[in-house]
Amino acid sequence: MKALSIGLVNLRRAFRQRSNVFFVFVFPMLLILVLGVTFGGAATPRVGVVSAGSGPLGTALVRQLEGLPHLKVVAVGGPAALVTDVARGNLGAGLVIPRGYSEAIRGGRAVALRYVQRPDPSSRQLGQAIQGVVAAQAAVLGAARFAVAQHAAPGFQAGLAAARRAEALVPAVTVRPASAGTVPFAQRVGEFDEGAWTELVLFLFLTAMTGAVGQIEVRRLGLSRRMLATPTPPSAVIAGEALGRFLVAIIQAAVIITGSALLFGVGWGSPPGVAAVVIVFSLVAAGAGILVGTLFRNEQQAIGVCLLLGLGLGALGGCMVPLELFSPAMRAVAHVTPQAWANDAFARLVGDGATIAGIAPQLAVLAGYAAAVLALASWRLRRVLTA
Repeated sequence: MKALSIGLVNLRRAFRQRSNVFFVFVFPMLLILVLGVTFGGAATPRVGVVSAGSGPLGTALVRQLEGLPHLKVVAVGGPAALVTDVARGNLGAGLVIPRGYSEAIRGGRAVALRYVQRPDPSSRQLGQAIQGVVAAQAAVLGAARFAVAQHAAPGFQAGLAAARRAEALVPAVTVRPASAGTVPFAQRVGEFDEGAWTELVLFLFLTAMTGAVGQIEVRRLGLSRRMLATPTPPSAVIAGEALGRFLVAIIQAAVIITGSALLFGVGWGSPPGVAAVVIVFSLVAAGAGILVGTLFRNEQQAIGVCLLLGLGLGALGGCMVPLELFSPAMRAVAHVTPQAWANDAFARLVGDGATIAGIAPQLAVLAGYAAAVLALASWRLRRVLTA
């Protein structure tokens, strides 16, 4: 009961400062958004199209665009709104089909289509796909004009019908894509998915590490000795400190997982598996935070080392660069850290659709880390409190 009271006090102390609320909850969500928009390429690209008043040929062009695989066409009200949505990243690119498009084509006039893109490779790739669709329609329209010019058709509509019949007789060229190497994930991973689980692992550990500053403050103010002066054994104080950090990590994980699922559509996979990884890794983080808090006498010394260890181990463990991009030797080195095993577990859950049984090796390693770190932190904290 005393351990629970101490843990709840530590929990309230952690969220009493507004800056802690920002860095524990808001900042991770912002990073997930930035990483997903900047590097997430697995989601279906969205192309905005302005085609109001373009006529039947404009509608036909939109339908051809909608027929492209792995592309979603979104209708936009006007050119200004299209430019805004592309600039904000809501759309990957945009196409403006001007008013009177059909009439201009039938009248033999040239028509310019406006393509809106961002200065990044994905927008340029979308431009190539859209250019191919426009070129395909232009070829048919050119054939229709040729039929009218050569008096093989009485009018443009008849020439267009003849050109489409001829197009159906032309042998199609089929391109069959083949993947070289191995696919990193068995199932499709969303735009924000990998960024969400890596940031979760990074901030669970980083928050627990920076929580060591509060532990040092409690010890510096003599609160720990006052607790020991009451009928409170050192084991209750140690358990309360560990419980407080564990509760902070669990609440942080719940907010990040729920928020990323609702705001960004992140699919976390098997709920029991996700809960198991979060619980075991939170125990590792709590033990590491307590251990670091026993090694320093003032907050200034601790905060720098905590940030260095939290960010450094996170980078080495694949929280900043995906483990799939590591070389085999570097990947083996990365698995010295618990972050790498947690990232592996989430990759199996999200990317491969594994259940809790499928991540048993990762859970076993993380449980070993938790037992070792908590035991060492408890021994060290007992010595500091009773010295």
